[in-house]
Amino acid sequence: MTSAPPTFTPENIPTQQRRKGGEIRAVCLDIDDTLIDYTTSARCALSLLVGDDGAWSVWQEITEEYAAKVIAGELAYEIMHRERTKAFFASRGERLDDAEAAGREHRRKELLDQQWQLFSDALPCLDWLRGSGYKLAAVTNASGRHQRAKLAMLNLAEYFDHVLIAGELGTGKPDPVIFHTACFMMGVEPAETAHVGDRLDADAIGARDAGLRGVWLDRAGCAPDAPPEGITAITSLADLPELLVCDLSLSVPRPR
Repeated sequence: MTSAPPTFTPENIPTQQRRKGGEIRAVCLDIDDTLIDYTTSARCALSLLVGDDGAWSVWQEITEEYAAKVIAGELAYEIMHRERTKAFFASRGERLDDAEAAGREHRRKELLDQQWQLFSDALPCLDWLRGSGYKLAAVTNASGRHQRAKLAMLNLAEYFDHVLIAGELGTGKPDPVIFHTACFMMGVEPAETAHVGDRLDADAIGARDAGLRGVWLDRAGCAPDAPPEGITAITSLADLPELLVCDLSLSVPRPR
C-alpha cells in the first residue's frame, strides 16, 4: 500500500490541531457510491443489457422497492434479484418467466463485473486510514456473496477489519443495530467512530442517530450551506483525513 495520502500529510498539521486523546478511533465506510462508483458501473451494465440508457431511473426505483423488502426480511436476496428483473422488464411491457429472468440477471451481473471501478480518491484515503491506525469496517446494505466478491475483485477486503452486510445481519442502515454491531466488533464506542457514506438519510443521519459521527460524502456538491444538525458534509474522500484529524475531535454527536 504505497499510494500517496490525499491532499495533505498529518505531519503538516500543527500538534495542537491533531486528534485529542484519540477521540476518533474507528471509521465505518459505505461501499457503493462511496468507494466504488456503483452508479456509473451499474448504469453502463444495464445499458449494455437492454440497449437503452434511459432505463436507469426505472431500474433504480424498482431496486429501492425490492431492496427494502430484503432488509425487512420479506424476501431473500437471491429471489429479490430475479423478481426485480421480472418487475423491471414488466415495466417495459415484457413478461418473463423465472428461468428467463434468472438468465437476464446473470447476464447483467456478468456485464457488471466487467465495469466495476473505484473512485480515484478511494485507495489513497484507505491507505491513509490504515497507516494512521484507525480501525476500519465496511457497512453496506448490499447482499453478502455479491458484495464480498466485489470487494475481493477490487482488492478492498484487505483494508477492513470487519465487513457488515445487511443481507447477512438481517438489518441495514439506517437501523442503529448495524452501526452498533460494527462498533462492538471493532471494540469502540459509537462516539469514537465516524461513519462515511453517500446517502444522507441511510448513512449520515442514520449514523448520527445511532451516536456515531455522521459524515455525508456529497460528491455532487448538493449539500445545503447548513447540513442537518450533527452532520458534516464533504465532497471527496480526499477531505476525510483532515476532517478526522482536525474537526471531528471538536464535537461529540448527540445520541437520539
